[in-house]
Amino acid sequence: MVRQQEKNRSLPARLPKAEPGWAFFLDIDGTLLALAATPAGVTVDRELKQTLVQLRTATGEAIALVSGRPIGEVDNLFAPLRLPTAGQHGSERRDGSGVVHRHAAPSHRFDKIMHRLAPLAARHPGLLLEEKGLTLAIHYRQVPSLGGHLHRLLRELLNSAAELRLQRGKMVVEIIPIGRDKGITITEFMSEKPFRGKIPVFLGDDVTDEYGFSVVNAMNGHSIKVGPGRSAARWRLPDVRAARSWLEQCANTLAPAATGEQSRGPAK
Repeated sequence: MVRQQEKNRSLPARLPKAEPGWAFFLDIDGTLLALAATPAGVTVDRELKQTLVQLRTATGEAIALVSGRPIGEVDNLFAPLRLPTAGQHGSERRDGSGVVHRHAAPSHRFDKIMHRLAPLAARHPGLLLEEKGLTLAIHYRQVPSLGGHLHRLLRELLNSAAELRLQRGKMVVEIIPIGRDKGITITEFMSEKPFRGKIPVFLGDDVTDEYGFSVVNAMNGHSIKVGPGRSAARWRLPDVRAARSWLEQCANTLAPAATGEQSRGPAK
């Protein structure tokens, strides 16, 4: 475990010990779950669900999932657990009270882009197109040689679409509405109960998470990069296993404090 003091340097250190008043924001793929060949190739085990339930109790429900997946897909993965969740990089967001906020995307633009990409996908079965409703993703993990061509093609297609932007990820490129990213989403959560007034802790693994790291840094929170690569995150964990182990430690550390608060009851 290391703390990253600059984008290009890191020094050995231990992550801070969990404290009451933390609010957890967690990316899913590459952070809580190992990456698979396709998004459908992952499963959520009982141990992970149990850790998230413990964290939810210990933090007074100040825990949210922040993902590129749609909310419905996240709910299916983690069922029966339903946490506050930001889907499609914040284009949709279920807040702590269960209300879902959606940011409309220009669907006609997606139709045109899908029309251009469909023949390419037909020629290369390893390409996976995901039309998620509010965003569009093109996965090329199974045909990495197409990465450069896809990025050039999509930049060309978006030249006249000022309301959309490209979002790069690990063997995926996504088209999302301007003004939506994980940093904005965390800011929205932090303005609401049960997150308001707490210290944000964000774990992520990809370039899409850098927006969140920057926002959390500005809030004097704890930004944690999972895996290798340059990052603005202040801390680092080597892989998914280490990330899950650290979250288990946090749950165990915070649980006695949460139990004590509940047993004392409200102040009189």
